Amino acid sequence: MAETNSPGDAEFAKRIDPKKDNLTNEQLNFMRRTELAQWQKHFQKRRGRNVITGLTIGAIVLGIYGYTFYSVSQERFLDDLEEEAKGVRAKDGFKTSAN
Repeated sequence: MAETNSPGDAEFAKRIDPKKDNLTNEQLNFMRRTELAQWQKHFQKRRGRNVITGLTIGAIVLGIYGYTFYSVSQERFLDDLEEEAKGVRAKDGFKTSAN
């Protein structure tokens, strides 16, 4: 006859709620130590990814900032308008709207 407690029937990695379930202090401390160990294990990987993400975002921001200054310094349309205005003023003999 088969046993009623076969290994397939065991609850594995059952979720518990520490507030609802009555756990001993030893069990709570074990849970805290385990969570801390898992956090420390993955900390370096997360930190590396965060640094790479931060540097990427910073590079994009600096690129946009630099491109904006470069493109604004290349604009010459105001200079052309100013030259046309000087030519018109010279031709008309410095007439103003009051004349």
